[in-house]
Order: sequence, then structure tokens, then C-alpha cells
Amino acid sequence: MSTINWQKEVEKRKDELIATTQRFLQIDSVLDPDTAGEGAPFGKGVQAALQFALQTCEDAGMTIKNIDGYAGHAEFGQGDECIGVLSHVDVVPPGDGWTIPPFAADIIEGKIIARGALDDKGPAMAAIFAAKMIKELELPLQKRIRLIFGTDEESGWECVKRYFESEEMPTMGFTPDADFPLIYAEKGLTHLVLRQTNENFEQLMNQSPLKVSQEGTTQLLSFHAGMRVNMVPEMAEAELACPPEQVAAWTEAYQIYLEKEQRRGHITQTDTGVVFSLQGVSVHGMDPAKGVNAGAYLAQFLQKCDLDVRGRAFVDFIATYLFEQHDGEAFGINADDQEMGSLTLNPGIFHYVAGEDVRFDLNIRYPHSILFEQWKPRLEQVAAEHGYLLEIITHKKPHRVDPAHPLVTTLQRVYTEQTGEKAELLAIGGGTYGRALDVGVAFGPLFPGRQDTAHQRDEYLLVEDLLKATAIYAQAIFELAKN
Repeated sequence: MSTINWQKEVEKRKDELIATTQRFLQIDSVLDPDTAGEGAPFGKGVQAALQFALQTCEDAGMTIKNIDGYAGHAEFGQGDECIGVLSHVDVVPPGDGWTIPPFAADIIEGKIIARGALDDKGPAMAAIFAAKMIKELELPLQKRIRLIFGTDEESGWECVKRYFESEEMPTMGFTPDADFPLIYAEKGLTHLVLRQTNENFEQLMNQSPLKVSQEGTTQLLSFHAGMRVNMVPEMAEAELACPPEQVAAWTEAYQIYLEKEQRRGHITQTDTGVVFSLQGVSVHGMDPAKGVNAGAYLAQFLQKCDLDVRGRAFVDFIATYLFEQHDGEAFGINADDQEMGSLTLNPGIFHYVAGEDVRFDLNIRYPHSILFEQWKPRLEQVAAEHGYLLEIITHKKPHRVDPAHPLVTTLQRVYTEQTGEKAELLAIGGGTYGRALDVGVAFGPLFPGRQDTAHQRDEYLLVEDLLKATAIYAQAIFELAKN
């Protein structure tokens, strides 16, 4: 049992912690290729957030290092071994429908509301202040403490790839980027693209002309849904070229469909036809069944329209393989195990423009009961039957730390001492920085029973939980580094 009252130490720094967290959250750190450059590979906003985190650590007396804007770290302590705490400063796009500006970081009814409050800038600041407390208390350490900050966790993880090309791998560590009590196992993660070129489609029609219906009277001009592969698309839009006399009937049919499916959307007449839009519910791609995929639902409706051959093939493919197919069963890749749960499939981006390549970006997360080498060929075969080529963008194998490892048992003990609750071990579909370490787990910040608003509108972190997590992280880091 720790003799230090960590909660009391946090209370002494409460105002500073809250104010610094708000300033951190007020930085728009969404990936922005338009402002990318030397020292800012992911844009100026992300660069500013990294600099803010490092400067906060330097002001606390830690030694800092910036790795060409890809990542950075702050360190103190002594010893050959190193305890790593990995967090990230980038955030996903805020999307629409917020009740306050997403980067205002206002506190309303005890909640700090901002994009990144929960994922992951709020927890990153909790870790900074946890380390700051240990340093200010001048506690004896036998290992070095290193806070590592990534800048591309929400996209391609180029940040940690670049970081570990030149920097030391910590002996062990954790990331404050998921749930309490403790996540020791994570599913494999894959971002893949299904692409159908004009040539592929022509070959498909020559080989199997009966795969789609005959040419319709309406041309699908474009179809777009989704912004990130790891988010369920919230909005979808399709433009069709059609005779004006069809608009009234389609408007009525669409309203009937929306009411039946309890969805929101509208239809707008243009000079050449109509534009359909549909609103879904965006959630994290690791649990797509909790959301409503706007692209899949709009495609299901468009099956009712008399589309051209390629447009019909496009929406039929979605309706057959991507509509409510959260476990990939239609592709024949569904799998499940007791420890990690089921394989999940999230179609995160839909792209169709008449005359151009068709593209789907899929996010697949799989348990260790099925190998990547087992399910990939199955999906590839089905895709090829419909004229699609499969391209792997990123792939990470499942990650697991032995529950008996001192890292796991120490964090379990600290959590129980701080909360009085049993520290159950969890396995998730999300990909956290825990897997970037040879020996790493995810540890908080979301407490059991709290609403998970990561990647959603009005994302928030309770002030109470920010303080509580800071105390837990302080004790955890100290316990890992003191011996």
C-alpha cells in the first residue's frame, strides 16, 4: 500500500491541471496534409500540440526530445531500464452536430467538452502531471520514466514507426488511451482497400454479364461516405442523373424508406437530376454495430432505383457484403474466440465517381483465433469475383501481455488500491499504443460505467475522472520505476 496520498497531491495541482488541459485541447490537432512540411509531417496543428506537450514537460524539469515532428519524449530518472508511457496528441475530425465548438474546451456540468478530451489529449495531460508530481516530490527511482508523444495514432502510426527507428524501446509501459481497469490484449488491425478499375469492371462484364441487371434509365454520377477508415460514416451523399418527372416519385419513396429505417436524410433536385443524402450515427470503427453506417443505408435504398450497370453493381456489392455485415460473414471471414471476441468489419470510406475507379476502405479487426493469412485470401477471392483488387494499407498483428507479468500485476494492484474495485483484465478491438511496446498494455482513462464518447460529437472527459486518473497514473508510474 502506498504511503503517499496521491489524490491529495493531485488536488494541490487541480487548477493548474485543468487549465493546462483546456489550453491543450484548444489546439486543433487534426491531421492536415495541406499544412504539412519539415518538422510538421502531419500539419501545423499537430505540430503545435506536440510542442505544447513537450514544453509543458520541459517547464516541469524533464529533458525533452523532438523527433523531426513525428513524435517526441520527455524523460527523467536514472537507471538502465525505462518505463514508457505512450499517448498521442492528434485527434480525429470533429464532424458536425456539436452543441459547442469542438475546440473550445469549455467545462459544462463537470465535463471538459472537446475533441480529444477522452481520446487522447486529456489522458496525455494526466500522464504529464502524474510524472510532474513524482519529480516535484523528489521520489527515489531505479528506472527512468519516459513520456512518449505520438502524432499520427488516428491514421497510419507513422509516428511510432519513425520514433522507434532511432529511439530506445522501453522495458515496459502503458498507454492511457482506452479503458480501466486494464487492457492486456488487442485484436489484430488491418486497413485495406478494395479497388475496382474501369478495366477490371469491363473484364468482369465480358466474363460474367449476368452478374448485374441490364442497363437502367438512371446514371449514378457519384457516391461518397466517410472520412476515416476507423470511424463509422456519419454522412453519405449520392448524385443521380435522371428525368425531372421521376423526382416526385423518388422523393416519396425516399421519405417512406427513411421513416421505415428511422433515419434522417433529404433529397435535393439539381439541373441534371437529384442528390440523396442520409445521416447515420458515427462511432469508433472497433465496434461498428453500435453505429449506423450512412453509406450502407443509402446504398440499400439506391437498389430501388433503376441504375446504370456499374452503379447497380456498386450498390448491390454494398448491400450484399457491407450492409450490417459487422462480422464479415458474407465474405466468409467471420471468427470468434473467448478471449478477444469476434472479428469486426467497418466500411469506413466509400468512393464512387462515374468513369473513375471505385474504392472502399475497410477496417478489419480480428482475434488471435484466426490468422491474417487465413482470412485475407477468402476476402480477396470474393472481391475478385466482383472485379475488385485488394490492397493492404496497414496491418498489425494481435497483441497480448501475459497476465502474470509484473507490469500487469502492478497496475492491477494500483488500480485496486486507488478505487477499491477489482481490476478485471480486458481484451479489446481497438488499437492502442500498448502494442507499439514489446511489453505494453492500455490503462485507462475511461472508468467502468462511464459513457465512451471518443470519436463522437460532444466528446468529453469528466473533471472528476481527469483528477482521479492523474492520481492513478502517478502511483502506477512510481511503482513501476522505484524498483
